[in-house]
Amino acid sequence: MITIGITGTLGAGKGTIVDYLVKEKGFVHYSVRAFITEEIKRRGLDVNRDTMAMVGNDLRAKHTPSYIVEELYKQASASGCNCIIESVRTPGEVEALRGKPSFYLFAVDAEPKVRYERAVLRGSETDHVSYETFIANEQREMDNSDPNKQNLKYCIEHADFRFDNGGSFEDLHRQVEEVLGQITYHRPSWDEYFMELANAASRRATCDRGRSGCVIVKDKQLLVTGYVGSPSGLPHCDEVGHLFRQTIDADGHISTHCVRTVHAEQNAICQAARRGIALDGATLYCRMTPCRTCAMLIINCGIKRVVCERKYHAGAESEELFRQAGIQLEFFHDEVQQYENQ
Repeated sequence: MITIGITGTLGAGKGTIVDYLVKEKGFVHYSVRAFITEEIKRRGLDVNRDTMAMVGNDLRAKHTPSYIVEELYKQASASGCNCIIESVRTPGEVEALRGKPSFYLFAVDAEPKVRYERAVLRGSETDHVSYETFIANEQREMDNSDPNKQNLKYCIEHADFRFDNGGSFEDLHRQVEEVLGQITYHRPSWDEYFMELANAASRRATCDRGRSGCVIVKDKQLLVTGYVGSPSGLPHCDEVGHLFRQTIDADGHISTHCVRTVHAEQNAICQAARRGIALDGATLYCRMTPCRTCAMLIINCGIKRVVCERKYHAGAESEELFRQAGIQLEFFHDEVQQYENQ
């Protein structure tokens, strides 16, 4: 799934790019503007540039600087389709989306007079203003030290691709088409690259109850790997079968686990200890939310970021431990892994 965020100056043509990607390329559209507009109407306010900025900033201040795009990304991720998140406007939003797999930020611009004329023709709730007000609105949103508030300058400067929409729509479409050609077969991000290595390690696992792998990385350098398997020298599940134990959680739910093997995260941390490799500030990549025991080891060895391919159905306790310990926990996909069996 490719996720494209779109930013740019007022009236530059963000909607034109969206229309092209939706109609010609099958992308699904999610709009920050529409999200805020719905909230404005819920509050019984008039929809205009001032209320757009006020309500958007209020939502970000009450939650997080990236709250709106995070909510939209949840919807986009659940769809499983290539998607567009339109009107990225704050540094917090850019940084949050940067951590998502296969994310690219597009920025579009054009001369102010051209943009104003297009905005007037568009005629949305926020476009019925004079040219002077149009420029003043843009300048107000162009730069701000508050991460909750609009900073178009920052967003544009940090875009992966920039488009000049001073010409025809056909010219803009051509520019977009060229970029799509570059990213369709994109280089994997660092997170994608290391998750692929973790999945490669999982093929060494010796228990079919959960063939998972793990890698631990620091400064983009691979430190250690691990996979599910029995302690050194002892028989593996694939050779002699599983060794089951039942546990009962606080809610009385009974779970059956194979206890013959050591988890991938534990094996990787053990390898680091044997080799004298410090893990302070490192990032751990694994298939799904680590169990409680693994989470405690991760916390104690100084790892500061955990990236999982998906959530584990019994991972809420570990998520809370990570939250309390200040460890950044991220997921490639929001869907929940219900069973350990593959």
